[in-house]
Amino acid sequence: MSEKFTTEQLAAAEAQFVKPCNFMLSVAHLEQLPEADLNEVAFAGRSNVGKSSLINALFNQRKLAKTSATPGRTQQLNFFDFDNKLYLVDLPGYGYAQAPEKMVKQWQQVLKSYLRGRPNLRRVFLLVDSRHGIKKEDAEIMKMLDESAVVYQIILTKCDKISAQELDKAKEKIAAEVKKHAAAMHDIIATSSEKKVGLSLVKAEIYTLLSM
Repeated sequence: MSEKFTTEQLAAAEAQFVKPCNFMLSVAHLEQLPEADLNEVAFAGRSNVGKSSLINALFNQRKLAKTSATPGRTQQLNFFDFDNKLYLVDLPGYGYAQAPEKMVKQWQQVLKSYLRGRPNLRRVFLLVDSRHGIKKEDAEIMKMLDESAVVYQIILTKCDKISAQELDKAKEKIAAEVKKHAAAMHDIIATSSEKKVGLSLVKAEIYTLLSM
């Protein structure tokens, strides 16, 4: 059992995640954003950190969110409707992209404007590669979220790629950094989309944010 969630809460979250989650639209410009009529959560992180893989793993679908071995392939805000109760948003990766510089700057600006101004955004799940920890670009996003008073939570990805000892060290270091940030939640979740590690905790966190 999780220290934060009861067995009943975890079971309720698992039951919710068999409900439909469907792709809605891709947004390249802010005027294309859907109505802010449901609570919303967003997945952010460096390019190739595993955002799309995590979304697919949460819903046990291979192709719900598009994945690519090419960093920077997600260049728009991809919206998903989760059971008419929540919008999930797969955000463009930041930090690296195999795309023209002008295009990169354009959708990075869209990303920042979205994070600053979306009124129904309840939480950003900030994905960090457990092997590399918080990088400069992550710190910049964390600062912006602090300034915008947008609640965010660190999710470590690819924890199956390092040893348990290395993972503990990574979590300890990131926990110390998180304490310096006003909008950051202190609960850090270590995950592996490939090995299905930590997914129940992410589901439980999302479950608490549904529009009931």
